[in-house]
Amino acid sequence: MSRVVTLGEVMLRLKAPGFERLFQSALLEATFGGAEANVAASLAQYGVDARFVSAVPANNVGDSCIAALRAFGLDTSMIKRQGERLGIYYLENGANQRPSRVTYDRAGSAIATAKASDFDWAAVFDGADWFHISGVTPAISATAAELSITAAREARSRGLTVSCDYNYRKNLWKYGKKAPEVMRELVALAHVGIANEEDCQKALGIDADVDVKSGALGEDKYRMLAERVLKTFPNLTTQVITLRESHSADHNGWSAVLYNGSDFLASRHYEITDIVDRVGAGDSFAAALIYGLRAYRDDAKALEFAVAASCLKHSILGDINRVSVVEVEALMSGDASGRVQR
Repeated sequence: MSRVVTLGEVMLRLKAPGFERLFQSALLEATFGGAEANVAASLAQYGVDARFVSAVPANNVGDSCIAALRAFGLDTSMIKRQGERLGIYYLENGANQRPSRVTYDRAGSAIATAKASDFDWAAVFDGADWFHISGVTPAISATAAELSITAAREARSRGLTVSCDYNYRKNLWKYGKKAPEVMRELVALAHVGIANEEDCQKALGIDADVDVKSGALGEDKYRMLAERVLKTFPNLTTQVITLRESHSADHNGWSAVLYNGSDFLASRHYEITDIVDRVGAGDSFAAALIYGLRAYRDDAKALEFAVAASCLKHSILGDINRVSVVEVEALMSGDASGRVQR
């Protein structure tokens, strides 16, 4: 397989230790993460040649960020060293009925001010056959939205497969445009759409009789939703929707469905208890789906790989899914005992 390219923002993640409230103690755990960076890093764990494209300030924080990305085996050669600051997000882990909480501090970040003309697109996509982006990046700023759409257009014009995780973030769309105004233009350039049940409605403005807080999800409604998305965007060949049943902060049901215009596929359902960290679970799903679609050439197997990989992510601290293909395939095959491996 040739190279996968992702483009987006990478941030400094500051997390309260364990299940503490933010600033309950004087400590914060510092790591790095961000939607498209998480996808690229997960793909690198599967042995894929993955390139992450972004803008990162030329200071010691930026140096540490790039070093962390390289440690995952990512190609960071197309990251622009420019801008004033790296975005930050603060995280406190929820437990039981108390939800996890994310607080953003990313206004004016390097990627928010980066322009499409800052990048050499021929060099960015050299050797690549797949491009991935999410709805987080165009939500950051008007400039980032233009950058996202230009990147997708450049990728598509070069014959790459384009995937887009709609990734609706209500707290980011503040620069004057509503999500569907931008996301519809971006998704019109994609081949593979990835979403949860809320994303299709909020990011694309496609109404559906789906209650994201119900805790009980009916697959028939998701088939109707997926069919509606493909009808609205005939450029899409595949629409995938993750289904999360949120019983509490540390007990979720997890599965997904895939519609490719002819077949509607439903994955195995996992009951995930004692969740360690669910931030980045959607990104781990997107990465594993990309891997599965490229490696297996079988939609059903790709879907099962994605759901199993993202199930495992709930047991991993940090934004990035640190699991291998062997570990994911073991869970796919039914080995969910969690017994010590010796």
